[in-house]
Amino acid sequence: MTLWLTIAAVAALSFACKAFGPALFGGRTLPPRAQSVIALSTPALLAGFIVVAVLGPGWTALDPTMIAGLVVVPLLLWRRAPLPVALVAAVAVTAALRIWV
Repeated sequence: MTLWLTIAAVAALSFACKAFGPALFGGRTLPPRAQSVIALSTPALLAGFIVVAVLGPGWTALDPTMIAGLVVVPLLLWRRAPLPVALVAAVAVTAALRIWV
Protein backbone atom coordinates (compact mmCIF):
# COMPACT_ATOMS: atom_id res chain seq x y z
CA MET A 1 0.00 0.00 0.00
CA THR A 2 2.86 2.37 0.82
CA LEU A 3 4.36 1.82 -2.63
CA TRP A 4 1.14 2.85 -4.37
CA LEU A 5 0.79 5.92 -2.17
CA THR A 6 4.34 6.91 -3.02
CA ILE A 7 3.69 6.41 -6.74
CA ALA A 8 0.54 8.54 -6.49
CA ALA A 9 2.44 11.27 -4.63
CA VAL A 10 5.24 11.33 -7.21
CA ALA A 11 2.70 11.42 -10.04
CA ALA A 12 0.84 14.31 -8.38
CA LEU A 13 4.09 16.21 -7.80
CA SER A 14 5.15 15.64 -11.41
CA PHE A 15 1.77 16.86 -12.64
CA ALA A 16 1.97 19.93 -10.41
CA CYS A 17 5.45 20.79 -11.68
CA LYS A 18 4.36 20.41 -15.28
CA ALA A 19 1.19 22.41 -14.71
CA PHE A 20 2.60 25.30 -12.68
CA GLY A 21 6.06 25.48 -14.22
CA PRO A 22 5.00 27.28 -17.40
CA ALA A 23 2.85 29.67 -15.37
CA LEU A 24 5.75 30.57 -13.10
CA PHE A 25 8.37 30.91 -15.82
CA GLY A 26 6.13 32.60 -18.38
CA GLY A 27 7.64 32.60 -21.84
CA ARG A 28 11.16 31.82 -20.61
CA THR A 29 12.65 28.40 -21.17
CA LEU A 30 14.70 26.40 -18.72
CA PRO A 31 18.33 25.61 -19.46
CA PRO A 32 18.80 22.34 -21.37
CA ARG A 33 20.46 20.70 -18.36
CA ALA A 34 17.45 21.44 -16.13
CA GLN A 35 15.06 20.20 -18.83
CA SER A 36 16.90 16.88 -19.11
CA VAL A 37 16.92 16.37 -15.32
CA ILE A 38 13.19 17.05 -15.11
CA ALA A 39 12.44 14.77 -18.06
CA LEU A 40 14.44 11.86 -16.65
CA SER A 41 13.41 12.06 -12.99
CA THR A 42 10.01 10.40 -13.39
CA PRO A 43 11.25 7.36 -15.37
CA ALA A 44 14.13 6.92 -12.91
CA LEU A 45 11.80 6.97 -9.91
CA LEU A 46 9.37 4.59 -11.61
CA ALA A 47 12.21 2.19 -12.41
CA GLY A 48 13.29 2.27 -8.77
CA PHE A 49 9.76 1.49 -7.62
CA ILE A 50 9.53 -1.43 -10.05
CA VAL A 51 12.85 -2.88 -8.88
CA VAL A 52 11.82 -2.66 -5.24
CA ALA A 53 8.39 -4.17 -5.95
CA VAL A 54 9.76 -7.02 -8.07
CA LEU A 55 12.70 -7.98 -5.90
CA GLY A 56 10.74 -7.71 -2.67
CA PRO A 57 11.98 -6.91 0.80
CA GLY A 58 15.47 -8.25 1.27
CA TRP A 59 15.30 -9.77 -2.22
CA THR A 60 13.86 -12.99 -0.77
CA ALA A 61 10.84 -12.98 -3.07
CA LEU A 62 12.92 -12.99 -6.25
CA ASP A 63 10.96 -14.28 -9.26
CA PRO A 64 13.33 -14.96 -12.18
CA THR A 65 10.47 -15.38 -14.66
CA MET A 66 9.20 -11.88 -13.92
CA ILE A 67 12.68 -10.43 -14.21
CA ALA A 68 13.09 -12.10 -17.60
CA GLY A 69 9.82 -10.53 -18.72
CA LEU A 70 10.93 -7.12 -17.48
CA VAL A 71 14.19 -7.40 -19.41
CA VAL A 72 12.22 -7.82 -22.63
CA VAL A 73 10.58 -4.38 -22.38
CA PRO A 74 13.67 -2.15 -22.59
CA LEU A 75 15.20 -4.39 -25.24
CA LEU A 76 12.17 -4.07 -27.50
CA LEU A 77 11.83 -0.36 -26.80
CA TRP A 78 15.49 0.06 -27.69
CA ARG A 79 14.73 -1.68 -31.00
CA ARG A 80 11.92 0.89 -31.54
CA ALA A 81 8.97 -1.45 -30.91
CA PRO A 82 5.74 0.24 -29.83
CA LEU A 83 5.08 0.19 -26.08
CA PRO A 84 1.98 -2.05 -26.29
CA VAL A 85 3.96 -4.60 -28.28
CA ALA A 86 6.77 -4.54 -25.72
CA LEU A 87 4.34 -5.00 -22.83
CA VAL A 88 2.52 -7.90 -24.50
CA ALA A 89 5.86 -9.52 -25.29
CA ALA A 90 6.94 -9.17 -21.65
CA VAL A 91 3.74 -10.83 -20.46
CA ALA A 92 4.16 -13.60 -23.05
CA VAL A 93 7.78 -14.26 -22.02
CA THR A 94 6.85 -14.36 -18.34
CA ALA A 95 3.91 -16.68 -18.97
CA ALA A 96 5.93 -18.98 -21.22
CA LEU A 97 8.73 -19.25 -18.68
CA ARG A 98 6.26 -19.99 -15.87
CA ILE A 99 4.67 -22.76 -17.92
CA TRP A 100 8.02 -24.17 -19.00
CA VAL A 101 9.81 -23.93 -15.64
